[in-house]
Amino acid sequence: MTLRLSTGLRNAVLDTKSQATNLATVSDAIFVDGGVGEEDSITSSLTDLSVYFKGGNITVASANTGANDGTYEITASTAAAITVATASLTADTEDSCLLADASGASYVDLFKNCVCDIYSGSQPSDADSAETGTKLVTITLSSGDFTADAAANGLNFGAVASGVLAKETGQVWSGVGLADGTAGWFRIYDNAYVTGASATEIRIDGSVATSGSQFNMSSTSVVEDATTTVDSVALTQPAS
Repeated sequence: MTLRLSTGLRNAVLDTKSQATNLATVSDAIFVDGGVGEEDSITSSLTDLSVYFKGGNITVASANTGANDGTYEITASTAAAITVATASLTADTEDSCLLADASGASYVDLFKNCVCDIYSGSQPSDADSAETGTKLVTITLSSGDFTADAAANGLNFGAVASGVLAKETGQVWSGVGLADGTAGWFRIYDNAYVTGASATEIRIDGSVATSGSQFNMSSTSVVEDATTTVDSVALTQPAS
């Protein structure tokens, strides 16, 4: 089966402008200099920092004397802390600052906190068409409950090498079976999770197999109420 991109995705890649998102004023930010060879961090007990995800860029502004103002790549995040590369930050406590992440038109950005459904049968002729077959399982982060337009339990892409996009290292992409059947194809939806026919929604269709596919699982057999796990993801951008 072929990797198929929706019209909405192709338009977004061609025309989405970079923008600041998740703008927050953090009144109790603590900047931690981890020391030689150790990563630095920004912590807060009042602001949920988990909305800023690993691999994204975080911009700091108006931080005390400005020593920590700048943009940094996030190496890890939790509700209480954002981690960045060593030697990035200057130690400072109880500082008020502005935080925002930058979102652009990369697949990593467009599919931040996305979700995936796996269906039986053959994929539609294009990713704008309505879903076909039986929906066998919804894949989320560690089988967690997913709500459209919310970050919780969404999936993220991570490493890119040789034109191939993979799932975020350390994430478990899994779901509990909705019906018995053989996995035939998948559809990845952006965080809005809009199903049905559409020429504007951002999504990708592709194939499912045990190896050599865009989605690889130990078995393509999905069992109702049993957990299904996606072992690896390989979405290839062709060179020509």
